[in-house]
Amino acid sequence: MVLNKQPPTVLSSLDQLHTQTYVTPPPLAICDAMVDKEEIIMGIDEAGRGPVIGPMVYAVAYCTRKFQDTILIPNYDFDDSKKLTDPVRRKLFKLMYDSQELNSIGYATTCISPCDISSGMSRFPPTQQYNLNEQAHDTTMALIESVLCQGIRIAHIYVDTVGPPHTYQNKLETKFPGIKFTVAKKADSLYCVVSVASVVAKVTRDILVEHLEEKYATENPIPMGSGYPSDPKTKVWLKQSQMPLFGWPTEIVRFSWQTCQTLLDKAVDDGTGIQLEWEEDLVDKKNKAMQTWDYSNDAETTGGVTSTQLADKLITLDNWYH
Repeated sequence: MVLNKQPPTVLSSLDQLHTQTYVTPPPLAICDAMVDKEEIIMGIDEAGRGPVIGPMVYAVAYCTRKFQDTILIPNYDFDDSKKLTDPVRRKLFKLMYDSQELNSIGYATTCISPCDISSGMSRFPPTQQYNLNEQAHDTTMALIESVLCQGIRIAHIYVDTVGPPHTYQNKLETKFPGIKFTVAKKADSLYCVVSVASVVAKVTRDILVEHLEEKYATENPIPMGSGYPSDPKTKVWLKQSQMPLFGWPTEIVRFSWQTCQTLLDKAVDDGTGIQLEWEEDLVDKKNKAMQTWDYSNDAETTGGVTSTQLADKLITLDNWYH
């Protein structure tokens, strides 16, 4: 990978274990438009929500409505990024970050790392878990805030929905009063400015996943595939790359996906993996043991230790370290 030719959204997240955000400086055309009181619009979309491999990337793109209607729509093929070929997506994004042609568009990305996705979704106790929808909503609002903090006055924001559109729109309107929101399914096919964000997110994620594949190619030259659990190439890569103790590098794989848990459990069953028991699991087992413990045993039958003391020893990992 030639680093100096990669998008800034990629460079900011390359080889980072934790979530990173990149925000472009305000384009001069946007600053001039605000002086002229032109309407500025924003689109928001993501890439990589479903895969077990790689980051989930959220992107915002903003420009004047006039620029969208008179320049982007008539002259460029922005659409839902999944409908465009990879070369077309990359060419369009390159026009934004590496030329003067589309430098009137501002954009920002947050690459939510596999490590942070897994950490949030696996919190203990379960009531503290940070699910993917919550992570998506919070990331979206933080990206909007990052642009507003630059002094950009956004009039209308179009969002590709996560969850029920009406509920999500109410949440955004409450958070950002004074900004009009349109939250819709398939917004990346309906609104050009969302299509731009879709392209930014998709290209950024694709390049980051390619980098991960290159980085670990010496250990496993098998292609990673798309990263989706249903992809046969991804399934093979996960099986061939799996290590006995911790499975896979945390910068690659989302351990909170059931696909990973299934493979880890299978490795233990067939003897190729090492089973781990975490403290929260042992606490749960201790609670169940306390409910069924026979407290009628006296100290004489337990070597001078009462049954209550034996039961209490189950509660922490400390007992194994002495």
